[in-house]
Amino acid sequence: MAEREQHGDSTTPSLLDRIAKGEELVPALDTPDLRGYVELMLRSGFPEPALRLTEEARQRWLESYVDQLLTRDANQIDGGRDPTRLRRYFEAYAVNTAGVVEGKTLYDAAGINRRTAIAYEALLTNLLVVEALPAWTSNRLKRLVLAPKRHVVDPALVAAILRLDVNAILRSGDLLGRLLDTFVVSQLRAQLVVSSSRPRLYHVRQEQGRFEVDVLAELGGGRVVGMEVKASGAPTRHDARHLMGLRDRHGDTFLAGILFHTGPRVFALDERIAAAPISALWAPT
Repeated sequence: MAEREQHGDSTTPSLLDRIAKGEELVPALDTPDLRGYVELMLRSGFPEPALRLTEEARQRWLESYVDQLLTRDANQIDGGRDPTRLRRYFEAYAVNTAGVVEGKTLYDAAGINRRTAIAYEALLTNLLVVEALPAWTSNRLKRLVLAPKRHVVDPALVAAILRLDVNAILRSGDLLGRLLDTFVVSQLRAQLVVSSSRPRLYHVRQEQGRFEVDVLAELGGGRVVGMEVKASGAPTRHDARHLMGLRDRHGDTFLAGILFHTGPRVFALDERIAAAPISALWAPT
């Protein structure tokens, strides 16, 4: 999205660099509404379907791409894999995208054993279609979950493997939240290599979900930025309570908390914590 908005201007700083410099966040000029964000996600990050194809042709392209991944491409990397079982595993992974999910949940859903699941996850990682967001650790937070948060790298691939359209996603609150989270992480991940603040991305979660931050960016010098993603167009201060908890535990090393939402405005929720449209991720300065 940043490439589309900035027309190839590589001098535009990344979102995290802007935060590190204390700059204000702004929404993109054509900020979508909730349905618009879902439509945008389903356009994918692949140039051909995103920029050149109609909606119907785009769906066929993405479904064909997934089929190719799970048959020809997977066989070239690791021959002998059963494409039917690999597809079932990828479907289970897609349903649980943006989740801290037990490996057993995935391999039970796919009808395979643990050893096969480990091999399948490694294969999908090598194919660049899934990526684990590591858990963040801190001596200021106790009983942290150390398991990674699993993401499909492009939410359009989730829709393709599960045969979902915009309306189906909007009807499922759980899946909508997972895809928005996946979309935000995909946009952040794309900015890492051009960020001078040297960010690394993590997630934060205590046991039983008592404290949870969707994404934590750790910048050079131990500085942190917490980020949450909500499907709401009008988030409240209560929605930012975990970001406030992160701020209170980390003092001066906490640069900012951003609650990404689907509304049109940037506004303050608390000290060093703001609500911002998801489109602020790619808005030019």
